[in-house]
Amino acid sequence: MAVAQSEAQSAAQPVAVPSGQQVTLTQVLIEEQSTGGPLARFRFLAPRIAESGGDIAPDQAAADMDHLCKALVLPYLAQYALEPDRVVISLSDREVPFGKSVPEATQFFEAYRPGPQGCVWEEF
Repeated sequence: MAVAQSEAQSAAQPVAVPSGQQVTLTQVLIEEQSTGGPLARFRFLAPRIAESGGDIAPDQAAADMDHLCKALVLPYLAQYALEPDRVVISLSDREVPFGKSVPEATQFFEAYRPGPQGCVWEEF
């Protein structure tokens, strides 16, 4: 599996989402899959989802990820002429290296199929 990676700029601007928290895009990964088309991963830092001291519930985080898919991911895909079969959006309360396990980290993931109708949620 080949992975193309782009780090978000170090001065990335926080993005407001429906829950009221500010999230920051930290990484975009494009993975070639052995079957089907590529998978695009959009990784966001969202400190307020923390299990200890956070105030964003999982259902609020899910709505935030729906919003991010429509408002940020779809325009990004169009800007860079990317056509992945699926998009995975992740929120993490702290920086977690991709593919590494950090048991104390709180992370949420949602998968979507991008298309002409927008972002269609898929069970992950």
